Amino acid sequence: MNINGARVLVAGATGVLGSALTAELAARGARPALAGRDAIRLAQAARAHPGSPTAEFDAYDPSSCARAVHAVAAELGGLDACVTAFGAVGFGTSREVGDTVAEYLMAVNFLAPAAFFRAALQVLPPHSVIAAFSGVVAEGPQPRMADYSASKAALSAWLAAARREARGTGVQVLDVPPGHLDTGLADRSVAGTAPPMPPGGDPGPVVKAVVDAMESDAELVRTAPDGAPVVERRAR
Repeated sequence: MNINGARVLVAGATGVLGSALTAELAARGARPALAGRDAIRLAQAARAHPGSPTAEFDAYDPSSCARAVHAVAAELGGLDACVTAFGAVGFGTSREVGDTVAEYLMAVNFLAPAAFFRAALQVLPPHSVIAAFSGVVAEGPQPRMADYSASKAALSAWLAAARREARGTGVQVLDVPPGHLDTGLADRSVAGTAPPMPPGGDPGPVVKAVVDAMESDAELVRTAPDGAPVVERRAR
């Protein structure tokens, strides 16, 4: 996909990753559309990108995710890519995390992104992209993060199946499971306290690698042991 001129919906554009991704896309000539939960923060984000359509959504309401896709597609005259860059985290042992928290994590981290992508796949033309920030825990579930790991693994599995369906249709399906990044997410957990972690990595190189991957028909952006992002043309 050619980023220059591409109409890209960034769901979670008010967050650290989403705002950095939106800025990178705009710098490369894309026409971003911004979706977020908080109307005030969404308006602030929109001021940095004049003329960009905005749409509110609630990750706990999948129908609002679909409405956001169709609204910005109508305003932009179509859509070339949809990227989800939002999520929630919770900590605690498997017996400590209650059903309400587990349901919330699954809704925000899996069901909402899937709702965005189901709607996007209805309007995306060939040579388009759907992409999601999943998480390294999807590949290596961690103790005291069982439900969080499961929600991210569910998203990664959904993307893998959708990718197999999309091959031959011209729609690229990109999974981004970066290592721990300095986004502040661990400090905003919906349950429990984060275990000791090394300092998070810089989101900037990962965001740049994601946009590179969107232009190169890649399927995976992961983090190498030294923290550098690695773009892989075929997911493992």
